[in-house]
Amino acid sequence: MNASAVRRAASAIFLIAAIAHPAWAVATFDDVKREYRPSDTVVLDRSGEVIQRLRTDATVRRGQWVALPDVSPALRTALVLSEDKRFYEHSGVDWRAVSAAAWGNLWATKTRGASTLSMQLAGLLDEDWRATAGGRSLPQKIGQTVSAQLLERSWRKDQILEAYLNLVPFRGEIVGIDALSRTLFGKAAHGLDEREAALAAALVRAPNAKAVQVSQRACGVLKTMQAPAKADCDGLDLYASAALQRRAFDATEGFAPHLARQLVRQAPADGKSRPATVTSTVRAPLQRFAVQTLTQQLRELRGRHVEDGAIVVLDNATGEVLAWVGSSGELSGAAEVDGVLALRQPGSTLKPFLYAQAIAERRITAASLLEDSSSQIPTAGGLYIPQNYDRQFKGLVSSRTALGASLNVPAVRTLVMVSPDAFHKQLRTVGLPLRETGDYYGYSLALGSSEVSLLALANAYRALANGGRYSTTSLSRQARPDFKPAIAPGATFIVSDILADPLARARTFGTDSILATRFWTAVKTGTSKDMRDNWALGYSQRYTVGVWVGNASGAPMWDVSGTSGAAPVWAALMNYLHQTEPSRAPAPPAGVVQRQVTFADAAGRPVEAARSEWFLRGTEQALFAMDSGALGADRTRAGGQKGLKDSGSAASVASRITAPANGTIVALDPDIPPNRQRLGFAAEGQQLRWRMDGKEFARGAQAQWLPWPGRHVVQLVGKSGEVLDEIRIEVRGAGVKVALQPPAKATQAGSGPSK
Repeated sequence: MNASAVRRAASAIFLIAAIAHPAWAVATFDDVKREYRPSDTVVLDRSGEVIQRLRTDATVRRGQWVALPDVSPALRTALVLSEDKRFYEHSGVDWRAVSAAAWGNLWATKTRGASTLSMQLAGLLDEDWRATAGGRSLPQKIGQTVSAQLLERSWRKDQILEAYLNLVPFRGEIVGIDALSRTLFGKAAHGLDEREAALAAALVRAPNAKAVQVSQRACGVLKTMQAPAKADCDGLDLYASAALQRRAFDATEGFAPHLARQLVRQAPADGKSRPATVTSTVRAPLQRFAVQTLTQQLRELRGRHVEDGAIVVLDNATGEVLAWVGSSGELSGAAEVDGVLALRQPGSTLKPFLYAQAIAERRITAASLLEDSSSQIPTAGGLYIPQNYDRQFKGLVSSRTALGASLNVPAVRTLVMVSPDAFHKQLRTVGLPLRETGDYYGYSLALGSSEVSLLALANAYRALANGGRYSTTSLSRQARPDFKPAIAPGATFIVSDILADPLARARTFGTDSILATRFWTAVKTGTSKDMRDNWALGYSQRYTVGVWVGNASGAPMWDVSGTSGAAPVWAALMNYLHQTEPSRAPAPPAGVVQRQVTFADAAGRPVEAARSEWFLRGTEQALFAMDSGALGADRTRAGGQKGLKDSGSAASVASRITAPANGTIVALDPDIPPNRQRLGFAAEGQQLRWRMDGKEFARGAQAQWLPWPGRHVVQLVGKSGEVLDEIRIEVRGAGVKVALQPPAKATQAGSGPSK
């Protein structure tokens, strides 16, 4: 049977098939390319730069669609020579090959086969023509032949070759030339040399053959491409074996993996799969800088038992996320955990919202005097006794100083005025969805005993940057955010002014701390219980930056303060953002006035230096002073145990324990490391000694004791050993565990929950 006879027979078959299928449709090249879906989703920054590639289809491994000019010429040559030598000559069917195959079948001799690239592509495009385990049936062969000729009529040769290279299965889950070249050779398709091209072409014929067979087939292709005498097949078997075992095409690569996962989860599916490309709001240069800065800072803190961190940068006007760093990557033992979304205790970073609420409700002003002293607040579970991190008290301080220096006791006193339930509602208004009620957290809510995510907390600070207006964040470009009032503008302005005041924070952080910037910024740090979380949240005129540093496991850090943990990263990011962009302080809104004020204690002595202060209109005054009655109004005072032996001396009659009260239940503050907490005792009298459960632990009218869980008997003893007064107390909560204590240097005063 010659080629002419075969062609006439096939033409008759084609005519019959065309009559049988008058509406036979062939997809266009553009349709096929448009419907192509990689197994990865590529995430772009706002300018179109690739920032992450993330695998989203686990059933197959496809790369990106590769245009024919971007495919190695060696591979194009190898494929045509191996699969379809007369590809550029025939019109879909190689009649000479069909004739040779028919003659070979007649005489039972082995031939290459007559399937052209066009016919194979037809089988890839229409599953009806795909071969089964037993091969193709006669109707399938006819259909494949007809489809190939229809393809040739509507597609160009370069389009057929391009589509084939992108759709052909190579080995295992690998489909398409991009996935093959990246997986087996670790390079793009345009970089394949002749040896790699020969291996790729060999896999088309036998995708899952053993390495020896693939190398033999590749050697034959190589000899076809080159002169047989020049073809170098030495070592090809070893090279093929190594290539077939390589898996260089990682499931994800880039510098924004957590952002990519969040975007893919939010991206709308088209009914078949996730979109091949997603554009984000992130700035690629800023994202790179954020990753590098966090990594550098965590390397410096590695000796302090810190391995994780997270960063988020927001655009104040739009709520768009400009940078999203979910973890420290290779430095972390839990790199998959997204620190931007993980719930952690925020420490003192909630204080600005508390003071803003108290100012808005006209309970305090920025100049109001608050007492930073030992306080015992009755609760349903006993007495709540807040302490500052350094176990020292500053006495009378203004609200500005209390917030700027992040003092705990004044914050708790302020929450007593506002109430935990009302503060809880305020926090929810700025987008912090706390899991429990205000009563559940109690007064420790002022010190950040709840759990929030970095993203939600940063967006709450963004509300402060926007004058008290709240809107949600966005990972996709949006025309206009939907702002809602959350905090009174006047109170927001005053709190922002405090957070931007270096003198207000000087008592705790000094005047030259890392928090000071050369342009206007407002910033607050915080550290949770046992140094488990360290935060720096702040904003400029245009940006809000949030940084968290800690351990995803919840393990405590060692001697990491508010200015040595997250703050350096925050400062570096702010300086980067404002290299050429100014940041100006907000203008005071209507209803805010400025007045000169002075401060005095009960004796008329100055408490703080005179200054100009901001007020809500109607709350301003020139002098802020505290009388002696107000100073001790909230101090718990109680008589001693009755029926004690009277020695008859004047000292025994006058001496008594004034604090705490008999029967006090002390709950250890979960926001302060146990070995940093102290319970204060006060007494009246002279030459006094203190005993705890029969053992002397202090002398004098004042005493400090490291709380230990359990019931205890406290005795006040005179110089002759007589018991002058006695009380019983109970301590609840976790005490110090010696084995878990950090190195000795961690006991030095730093910025923990109070900073």
